[in-house]
Amino acid sequence: MAAVWIVEDNDTLREAMAEAIGGAGHAVRAAASAEEALARLDEEPPALVVSDLKLPGMDGLALLRAVKGRDPLVEILILTAYGTIEAAVEAMRGGAFDFLTKPVRLDHLLSKVAQALEVRADRLALSRERERREYLEEEVTAAFNAGRIVGRSPRMMEVYATIAKVAASTSSVLITGESGTGKELVARAIHLHSPRREAPFIRVNCGALPEGVLESELFGHEKGAFTGALRQRRGRFELAEGGSLFLDEIADIGPTVQMRLLRVLQEREFERVGGERTLQVNVRVIAATNRDIRAEVAAGRFREDLFYRLYVIPLHLPPLRERKEDVPPLAEHFLARLSTSLGRPRAALSPAALRVLELYDWPGNVRELENALERAIVLCEGERIEEADLHFLREGRAERLPLPAGILPLNSALAELERALLERALEEAHGVKAEAARLLELKPSALYYKLEKYGLL
Repeated sequence: MAAVWIVEDNDTLREAMAEAIGGAGHAVRAAASAEEALARLDEEPPALVVSDLKLPGMDGLALLRAVKGRDPLVEILILTAYGTIEAAVEAMRGGAFDFLTKPVRLDHLLSKVAQALEVRADRLALSRERERREYLEEEVTAAFNAGRIVGRSPRMMEVYATIAKVAASTSSVLITGESGTGKELVARAIHLHSPRREAPFIRVNCGALPEGVLESELFGHEKGAFTGALRQRRGRFELAEGGSLFLDEIADIGPTVQMRLLRVLQEREFERVGGERTLQVNVRVIAATNRDIRAEVAAGRFREDLFYRLYVIPLHLPPLRERKEDVPPLAEHFLARLSTSLGRPRAALSPAALRVLELYDWPGNVRELENALERAIVLCEGERIEEADLHFLREGRAERLPLPAGILPLNSALAELERALLERALEEAHGVKAEAARLLELKPSALYYKLEKYGLL
């Protein structure tokens, strides 16, 4: 049942329309003027307004604008005996659903009312879904910021959008990405914004435990199940009941645990090590790995059926070198937090120091950036981090220059490496050749010769 307002100054027509629309199952309110309707509109906000164009005082177009100003999702049907093209165009431009000419057949009016209400229902559903997505995206972004991951780059916005979509589901998620990209924080964000948020979030580092220990850690054990099992112990699946279980470094688990994990994902049940009683479990599994898990499947080290059970929703975290625009806000975030935790005045970055951070490739990703800034805060003189305070990154850059692909003659390989060094020096010197020569410890004449040799002038 929808609320429909009829605004018509002809008493007979108003009553006839009210009776017909009310008979179709809608809650009808009626007014003889636009002013009367607007004064009473808040009593029962309408889904649809059926209004005459020509009214005493405020006309139907003015009413249309006033109603749409209050709620753009209200549909408006305009009726008039003056069926001009100009009036129709103006009404439709103002957001009217349709324009009907008097005299209107009541069956035709009811058909239009039904169509208008159906369109409103669709628009309302879309609006609510859009609001829900925006809310989730805002909440997940806030959770990332609170969890020490900061970023508004296009790549990270894609990650946030995926989290917003999957948070409300119960499907398994497999998070991939290099070490230090924040996989655990993504898992926590998914849990925080899921219906399971009030239940436990339990983490297990699968790569840090031998297979026998990991099996007991995940599924628990009974007293006497093995030497040293002096009492019954609940596993992480039981502890995470109703919540989420984060399995970090999932590609490192052995065949026995893989088989048992597959059963839990398929049947939602397991037994403790050394136990006979079958336990039911309601846990969402979120797994993560920094390895190429498809390659592990192809090599026969990881079960294909388990892979597909985990790979229901894949989520890849980009390395920091692919979202360099996030380096400055990340650096500011870490400087504020680290200065406080170290009991130091708030540290700041000089422009040259920030440039060093932006040029570095960050093989250790966000975690390496945090560690580098902590080291710089401790070592710097005063409250400002200068370029020299990040010398360890400059030293590390030369060690991490990419090697040429394949096997090349030594002279060719050295030439490629020399060209790469020249390009990097020009980049760091912002194209100033004298500065590039200083960085490379070359005479300017020697630098010009090499630039010409490699076509870099």
